[in-house]
Amino acid sequence: MPEPQIPSDPVADLIDVLDIKSLGSNEFVGRTQWMPHGRVFGGQVLAQALMAAMRTMVDNRPPHSLHSYFLRPGDITKDIKFSVEILRDGRSFSARRVHALQDDQPIFSMIASFQQPDAGLDHQSSMPEGITPPDELPSAAELLSAFDHPITNYWSKARPFDLRHASEPVYLQPAKQHLAEQLIWFKALSELPDDPKLQAAALAYASDYSILESILRRHGISWAHPGLASASLDHAMWFHRPARVDQWLLYAQESPSAQGGRGLSLGKIFDREGHLVASVAQEGMIRIPEVS
Repeated sequence: MPEPQIPSDPVADLIDVLDIKSLGSNEFVGRTQWMPHGRVFGGQVLAQALMAAMRTMVDNRPPHSLHSYFLRPGDITKDIKFSVEILRDGRSFSARRVHALQDDQPIFSMIASFQQPDAGLDHQSSMPEGITPPDELPSAAELLSAFDHPITNYWSKARPFDLRHASEPVYLQPAKQHLAEQLIWFKALSELPDDPKLQAAALAYASDYSILESILRRHGISWAHPGLASASLDHAMWFHRPARVDQWLLYAQESPSAQGGRGLSLGKIFDREGHLVASVAQEGMIRIPEVS
C-alpha cells in the first residue's frame, strides 16, 4: 500500500488537480491524487476528462450529459494524458470524445454532449421528504476519527468533500436494514471559485463517491467486508440545472439490480431548495469471496 499523502487543504488540491495543462492540438495532461489502494480515483479521471472537453468549447456551452467507461486501473504515480476529439459543433449542441491514457494505453473513455442554454418544457422528480438536515448528521471525520488506517484516513481527511449519510453509514459495519437505497448529503469542504466549468467538473468528481453503496447495503455488506473487491465499470451523468458543489446537495441513490459480479446504481442529486440538478447511473464490479 503506497505511503499516505494527505493534502493539507483537500479543496485546494481538488482545484489544482482539475487545472489540467494544455499540450496543444486538443491534448492535455493532468496529475493524479493519492489513493490508499494505489489506483486513480474514478471521479478524478472523470472530472479531468470533462475539463479537457470543456477546454475545447469556443462558446462555453455547458455539459448536459456524459457517458464513460473505466477501461484499466489508473496508476497514481503517473500523469494522465487526455486526447479530445471534436465530433460536432452544431447550432445548439456540441459533442466531444475524450480518451485518458497512461503509458500510451487508454484507461478511460468518454463521450460528452454540450448544449447552448435554451428554453423548453420543465418538470422534475420530487426531492425525498423528511430527511435529517446535514448539520444534524456526523461527518466522516467524526465517525472515523478513532481509526488510524490508510483507507479510513483517506475517507476522513483526504477527500475534498464532506459526506454525511442520512442513511446508516456502511464504512466499517453493514447497515441494519438491507435496503437497496440510501441518502447522502455532500458539499465541498470550503468555497470553490464561481467558474461554471470547475463547478460542473467538481460535481462530476463527487458523483463517483458512494454510488455503489446501495448495492452493498442491500446485501448486508460494508466496505470492510473481508475479500470485497469493487471497481467502477462505467459512469453516465446528466446535468439538468446549475448547482454549486460548495453548498449542500442531497444524493438519493438506489440499486435496481445486481447479478453476475456486477451491480447497477442510480442516483439523483438535489440542492437544498429541492431542484433536481443531476442524474447519475453507474455499473460496478462487486465481488465477495463467498459468492465467487
